[in-house]
Amino acid sequence: MEYKNLPGTKISVSKICLGTMTWGEQNSEQEGHEQLDYALSRGINFIDTAEMYSVPGRKETQGSTEKIIGNWLKKRGKRVDIVLATKVTGPSQGLSYIRNVPNFSRNHILEAINGSLKRLQTDYVDLYQLHWPERKTNYFGQLIYQHDENDPWQDNLLNVLQTLGDLVREGKVRHIGISNETPWGTMRFLHLADKHKLPRPISIQNPYSLLNRTLEIGLSEICHREQIAMLPYSPLGFGILSGKYLNGQMPQKSRISLFPKLNRYNSKEAESATKAYVDLAKKHQISPVHLALAFVNSRSFVTSTIIGATTMDQLKENIDSILITLNSEILKEIEEVHKMFPFPAP
Repeated sequence: MEYKNLPGTKISVSKICLGTMTWGEQNSEQEGHEQLDYALSRGINFIDTAEMYSVPGRKETQGSTEKIIGNWLKKRGKRVDIVLATKVTGPSQGLSYIRNVPNFSRNHILEAINGSLKRLQTDYVDLYQLHWPERKTNYFGQLIYQHDENDPWQDNLLNVLQTLGDLVREGKVRHIGISNETPWGTMRFLHLADKHKLPRPISIQNPYSLLNRTLEIGLSEICHREQIAMLPYSPLGFGILSGKYLNGQMPQKSRISLFPKLNRYNSKEAESATKAYVDLAKKHQISPVHLALAFVNSRSFVTSTIIGATTMDQLKENIDSILITLNSEILKEIEEVHKMFPFPAP
């Protein structure tokens, strides 16, 4: 396993981070614990979750993933061996069962962190992230920003940072991060943190894969110049890049077969791009999964790639991507495919 420090800290995290959002929905607690045990045996020390998980969000399963992790921590006593990240839920009418229309007011954030700590059975988290912005902007599959003059959002990012700063001082949170954020939002947080001497976000968790390289337009430079850890999620595009959905295939118990509304990566253009990448992987005699993950792992602005799996075979293959180095010829051919399909999925 390879490791990198979270910027500005002495916290060393594995180049691969174990994502957990299927635990409590597609995966049982026993399966989640098996994944955790195996991941640690392979050198992974970075675990990512969220208060709203498992996915898709439902009242009956909200918080189940954190509970599964908490029970594992209690059983194994491995808290000091892992870097634990979770998230506070952003605004959504559909998630009002978590809190009455979740937001980033002080009361909501305090309720969220206390709930997460209780479920995780720990007294602190290493990285506490805002799951998505309060304002209307382009995230979760929206490529183009469309300004809405009627958006009631008020710029309360300073208040948010002050609340998170209090959590850092209390010791409940070691560091803070953002997620599904834009270049403007990222720079706004950094400006306010520096101006008011508050904790800076040290990470950003956004989608990034061969099917979605939009963060290279602006956020990759910010990560380099502002010392922000990029934590890409969906590096396989909901499993699309494995090639298992090509030619009309729909594997049983796969995420898209179970939850067809999760259609962010299955456009016609995405299918064409996936076929090109799968053919490229076959040409160089590596698995499509390894091609896709090794590409993300190789980016200089990436600190840790968040993987997710519903089976142990998938998990093992995903982790083995750390052993793959893409040569200059393969990287050149990837760029040729990218030029043909620059934005197959937002």
